[in-house]
Amino acid sequence: MSNPKQGDNAIKIILVDDIAETRESIKKLLAFEQDFKVVGTAGNGREGVAIAKELKPDIVIMDINMPDMDGLEAAGLITKAVPTAGVIMMSVQDDADYMQKAMLAGARFFLTKPVSMDQLYSTIRNVYGQYEPIRRQFEMLMSRQFEMPTETKKESGGDRAGHILAVYSPQGGAGTTTIATSLASGLMKEGIKTLLVDADLEFGDVGTFLNLKSPTTIVDLVENADDIDVEYFDSVVSTHNSGLKVLLGPARPGLGMEIRDTRGDVVANIIQKIAGNYDFIVIDMGKSIDSVSAAILEIATKIILVAVPSLPCIKNTKLVLDLFDQTEFPPEKTALVINKANDNPKLAKLVPAPERIQAFLKRPVEGLIPLVDESIILNAIQNGVPVVASDRDTSKAPIKQLLALADHFYATLMGVEEFVATDEPKEKNSSWSLFGKR
Repeated sequence: MSNPKQGDNAIKIILVDDIAETRESIKKLLAFEQDFKVVGTAGNGREGVAIAKELKPDIVIMDINMPDMDGLEAAGLITKAVPTAGVIMMSVQDDADYMQKAMLAGARFFLTKPVSMDQLYSTIRNVYGQYEPIRRQFEMLMSRQFEMPTETKKESGGDRAGHILAVYSPQGGAGTTTIATSLASGLMKEGIKTLLVDADLEFGDVGTFLNLKSPTTIVDLVENADDIDVEYFDSVVSTHNSGLKVLLGPARPGLGMEIRDTRGDVVANIIQKIAGNYDFIVIDMGKSIDSVSAAILEIATKIILVAVPSLPCIKNTKLVLDLFDQTEFPPEKTALVINKANDNPKLAKLVPAPERIQAFLKRPVEGLIPLVDESIILNAIQNGVPVVASDRDTSKAPIKQLLALADHFYATLMGVEEFVATDEPKEKNSSWSLFGKR
């Protein structure tokens, strides 16, 4: 956790509670700490949303049960309008279902009334520390101007489509490498040139997943970024047994950190230079939004945002979507994919259903990859092949869904009729059903 701010730069807090005595009591408690500053108060959720938009606080402490607009609705609106604000929800009720609703609404922490002084202090500091990466990511995104790439082919000089698919998740373990390798493999249709790039410069796993080892990596291109031509690029890129072209990440984390800290735009610049020589470039990204990933997100044709059905991941995915909205990121540029989805009704209280996730995030789910025995993934890694190539029976999950996802993006981006992935009719308002039903 980062050190709290001091003095005039104290942690900015707003209090939202319909009971004035409660607001004043908490305000007095916070006044004892130099690193806290209450910048505003509100008597209901609607007022809380308004002052949060105006004052841009670091922390919002809010009651759930309030007139006019309750804390759950207000939390969702606040996290969307001010994604850098951490919401701490309070309630006299402490049952698990209530807590889950609060966390899904955007709350970072749930406190049961009455709250002890020490618990309140530590919670504020912990939540503020947890939001430090989010504040950095927001600043990184705000420093860039996002536009749909239209000049990629001209810069690279090639005559291919040059579609760039960035596979990203704010949560570690969401399966981005599994999805990226399978997408790249699934997009390798006749006459189509596909490149897979490992852009997780510190802890990339593409080489491990595909059992690829090469003396040349993206580091070689960075060192000669100003003089890259097609011949030199091809000499650095590795070739998988399947014929897939792969640009491996740095062999050591330190090399990736150096690229990030000194030449954050260079990876995106390299991809733009060579994009016109490929129809699809699939990029496996790390979970942080730093200078490298922010530049890649800017040039991407599509960002495939991967979420798993856990409360932390859903909440972080919403924060990312809110960050994109705040930076005027084109909504159509982001495609939501849920991995490890479980449609077992017995687990509905523990694992949010796809329909619920889609409704909460207010984005259509374009791909649904079912939860399967982990041995299927491990077997593919052991054999050094993408999951979609690990079994001849392409009707098996998750091979069927991953191939359908690749066909979906191929059809969407190349402007051809979409492949039929299942026997079910395509529903206009339920895109997740295309890939999810087994």
